[in-house]
Amino acid sequence: MGVGGNFWDLLKPYARNEGFDFLRNKRVAVDLSFWIVQHETAIKGNARNPHLRLTFFRTINLFSKLGAFPVFVVDGVPSPLKSRARIERFIRSSGIDLPSRLKAEDGVSVERNRSFTKCVRECVELLELLGMPVLEAKSEAEGLCAQLNDEGHVDACITADSDAFLFGAKCVVKCLRLNSKEPFECYNISDIEAGLGLKRKHLIAISLLVGNDHDLNGVPGIGVDTALRFVQMFSEDEVLNRLQEVGNGETLLFQGGIESVGCIPNSVENSIKTKSLHCSCCGHPGTKRGHLKVACNYCSVNSNENCIQKMVGFKCECSSCDSDRKSKEQKKHENWQIKVCQKIAMEQSFPNNEIIELYLSHNHGNLFENGPLLWENPNIETLVDFLCYHQQWDPSYIRQKMLPMLSTIFLREMASNPTRDALLYGQYEFNSIQRVKVRCGHPFYVVKWKKAAHDMGSAMHMIPTKQVDLQQGESDVVAESSDLLDEPDVPQILVIDECWFLLTDENIELVRAAFPRKVEAFLKEKEMKELKSRRKKSASSFVGTQRSESPKSSGIQLSITEFYRSTKLPDQAKQAGDSTENSEKQSEGISKARRKGSSPNLSKSVRRRLLFD
Repeated sequence: MGVGGNFWDLLKPYARNEGFDFLRNKRVAVDLSFWIVQHETAIKGNARNPHLRLTFFRTINLFSKLGAFPVFVVDGVPSPLKSRARIERFIRSSGIDLPSRLKAEDGVSVERNRSFTKCVRECVELLELLGMPVLEAKSEAEGLCAQLNDEGHVDACITADSDAFLFGAKCVVKCLRLNSKEPFECYNISDIEAGLGLKRKHLIAISLLVGNDHDLNGVPGIGVDTALRFVQMFSEDEVLNRLQEVGNGETLLFQGGIESVGCIPNSVENSIKTKSLHCSCCGHPGTKRGHLKVACNYCSVNSNENCIQKMVGFKCECSSCDSDRKSKEQKKHENWQIKVCQKIAMEQSFPNNEIIELYLSHNHGNLFENGPLLWENPNIETLVDFLCYHQQWDPSYIRQKMLPMLSTIFLREMASNPTRDALLYGQYEFNSIQRVKVRCGHPFYVVKWKKAAHDMGSAMHMIPTKQVDLQQGESDVVAESSDLLDEPDVPQILVIDECWFLLTDENIELVRAAFPRKVEAFLKEKEMKELKSRRKKSASSFVGTQRSESPKSSGIQLSITEFYRSTKLPDQAKQAGDSTENSEKQSEGISKARRKGSSPNLSKSVRRRLLFD
């Protein structure tokens, strides 16, 4: 949760959407509890042990696909304040009448339920088998994440708890969308400070007013907007002291013009001056009777008029009116301040100094109790046994999903300490680069791994998948997908002349650092292919222009009259014209005869039938 009152909506305009390489080769602290709660809620009931499944897949993607070095942090024993707030939140969500139930005792810490603790313990065991460093906080995991970030041990924190900024975090990754062009939704404290003018103590003051994980209520009647406006009146060094003074009932500090508050200038006097007389016609200083005698100095008038009728919504800009408006604005602002101070003063023991000390503390865990942060190679066989037991997966399926992580580790080792006889997973050697693949707007190298010659007799630890027909083009664009399970890419199997290859997507810079000669050979080959294709296109276009210049038959058979015009055609046309004229004359004669033959003694209906029959 973090800070209450839709605090993330306040920070949303200052979010940055970063690309794939934002965390590459950087250290990042991960709030493991947030991952477990988020992912278990997303696919609960759709997968076996979702906390293990998603932790396994997302860790592999974060390490291999995004190139980060994650440090996982778990919660310790919650503080008594957090325990009381957690029980209160549970009672609220259960619909139980809070005053009629017992609250948590002061000074007593209550751990989370056994089911969640078991999930955390299993995830920690999984991460240790993957070789990831895991730290335990004294109380709040986001507090230790923020401390690591503040002291420079990591470059960012992955958590959705907004109180990470209150603990001192510099960069927070709230959302992680792996199958997106910009997978990171980041918030930097520098952007928040530049946009809202808020620093760490300002944020702590807002959390005290609107509520937080340790005090769900805050101050009744004060929301995020009111709290923001209130704390912006003070500097970072004095904001918490002012809250302490207001909580003690010292509201006179804002009255009587003792000091300037907000944007109201000091030159404005608090006492409302008597407003000078203004003309009811034009609205300028003076009277209507006086303007009838002498023209208004503010109006541009003709010789026959003394002032102009004022428009709707007219505001006089004279010094008297300007001073009057500022006085009213200051009075309104002071009344608002007094109301806010009265609401704060009504709260007992406000602010809670224990919460302030918790947020300002710099001791949220023993960082290097077990030595410096190290990322070790995964214990593959033990990890396979662990997942086979908990997830009931096939061993070949587990090894297949782990291959992107193993290839990333192999390339990093080759980049730092290149050796000729090094093999991926002890079985595969780097063969070549097949092509460039563009996934979610980011290019990757498709690397071919060949089965080592001395290991050809051993069985492959891969699921026998169906061979995929691969495009031989130089680039391959892969559409985005929104898989909630965050499963890593499946390595493909390619068979060429009864020789087996594995295909994996690798970072371009990492491959260049590990195998620079292979990359140079691939780029030269690619350049030669592009040159050949350009020559073919130019040759085909040249042949096309030559063909267009040569005469072509239209392919349509013309009428024979176009070649042999007959002299009979005009005569036939003349005869046809004469015949039509004769027929018209005959029809006119018949109609006249009918009209003549019709007797005036006949009725209209009979005559009509005679005419049109």
